[in-house]
Amino acid sequence: MTGNFRSLFTLCLTFVSSCVALNTQLVISNAKIAPDGFAHDAIVVNGDYPGPILTAVKGERFQIKVKNVLVDESMNKSTTVHWHGIKQRSSNEMDGTAMVTQCPIVSGHSFMYDFTPANQSGSFWYHSHYTLQYCEGLRGPVVIYDPLDPYLDMYDVDDTSTILTISDWYHVNAYDITGTDNPDAILINGRGRYEGGPPVPLSVLSVVQGKRYRIRLMNMACKPSFVFSIDSHTFTVIEADSENTLPLAIDSVPILVGQRYSLILNANQTVDNYWIRTNPNYNTTFAGGLNSAILRYEGAPRRDPIHRNWTLNNSLSESNLRALEIPAAPGLPEAGGVDVSLNLVSVWDDNIGRFLINGYSYTSPTTPILLQLLTGQLTASQLQPYGSVYTLPPNKTIELSVPGGQPEEYHPFHLHGHSFSVVRSAGSDIYNYYNPVRRDTTSNGVGGDNVTIRFRTDNSGPWLFHCHIDWHLDLGMAVVFAQDAGDTSLDTSGAWKQLCPIYDELPSIIRNGSES
Repeated sequence: MTGNFRSLFTLCLTFVSSCVALNTQLVISNAKIAPDGFAHDAIVVNGDYPGPILTAVKGERFQIKVKNVLVDESMNKSTTVHWHGIKQRSSNEMDGTAMVTQCPIVSGHSFMYDFTPANQSGSFWYHSHYTLQYCEGLRGPVVIYDPLDPYLDMYDVDDTSTILTISDWYHVNAYDITGTDNPDAILINGRGRYEGGPPVPLSVLSVVQGKRYRIRLMNMACKPSFVFSIDSHTFTVIEADSENTLPLAIDSVPILVGQRYSLILNANQTVDNYWIRTNPNYNTTFAGGLNSAILRYEGAPRRDPIHRNWTLNNSLSESNLRALEIPAAPGLPEAGGVDVSLNLVSVWDDNIGRFLINGYSYTSPTTPILLQLLTGQLTASQLQPYGSVYTLPPNKTIELSVPGGQPEEYHPFHLHGHSFSVVRSAGSDIYNYYNPVRRDTTSNGVGGDNVTIRFRTDNSGPWLFHCHIDWHLDLGMAVVFAQDAGDTSLDTSGAWKQLCPIYDELPSIIRNGSES
């Protein structure tokens, strides 16, 4: 980041109360847009796709008014906004998860998300957490800057120009996409090309030779994972999912849906244009600028890069990442060294056409789980949806084992309300209890993998744990952990309490059809 940013951050650190909190409005509406040159009906935020970048300084309060003016029922007219990676300590009701922590915001109404991300900084994003809605466009990046970032001396520039978001884009409604359909285009910072389409301008990351840049890479897709690289350049990883890591040199980054990385890029090559590549996990090419953006050095001509023979041989492996702060996993450094162990097995049930976890398919309840807890429904047998809610005791260490390979290949699992230590990563049979990476989204791997994560139940309320491929979540690949169920007590606002009565006034065919 530049010296001006450092001065501002120092001022904010000294006088936090004098710094303006992140106080803004997000207007959620429908529009016809063409980010890849193909006009398509979508959801936009403040008229744009992706939504506006939200930035704050560590410790600042978020006050974000979401105004819903959606009119297209085919993409659902009600909505929520989830703040992916923000733990919502003591503010579970602001998590934005439909029918877990709130009822949706009905069209024509607004809701103020008001929370302070305590002791959090790094790279995050926001998206609708209601049916398949974020696949239609309701998504955008969030960055919380840390004035005391331990890696400040390793980079010169860290601002909105160095954020790179990756998203998938479809030319049909999300409800018309099948499990085997691939995206029509991959967009980087909201721009991309599709096969057979026009050569629309691609996103450009501008750099000055000799400077070092903190790239904040975010996979905001609904389905594919990617391998990210930039021709002729290497990186140093310093952050995974808003958690600082020990620096690790690499040349490419596999990134799952929901994951974020900070990469230090040294602009030390000849002044020219270089391809930024996002290789998705399906059969495609980079021909004609597909799946690509441009790294452009100051002084380079404004044109697409030439092809370079750039061989990747040092790809990031999650098992090589190490947490920087408090590196040890919760619990004792041994098998079974936790208070509660759970094994979560996912399968596909052909009979009902849905995913099951431990025999149950998650379906949204008619009353948000948080509201169930606040009204005294405290045991797992009482909480709905039956079989998908696990009550966990407070201030205990939890270990989740999530076997891979079922019902198909790997799935990116995301936990709300927590970061977790990945003591066994996909593709590894080693258990690392001493300094594993800590993050909030990881792969469950393929057949033979037994991905294992640990966290502590220090954040009361119901928290969703789910596959972040949005169609898989919609088909039931999720559970909810209700932590400290007997003592869940929040000072919920009157506006929050009114969400459900307003939503319940909608015709049941709309509520039932969009909640399935």
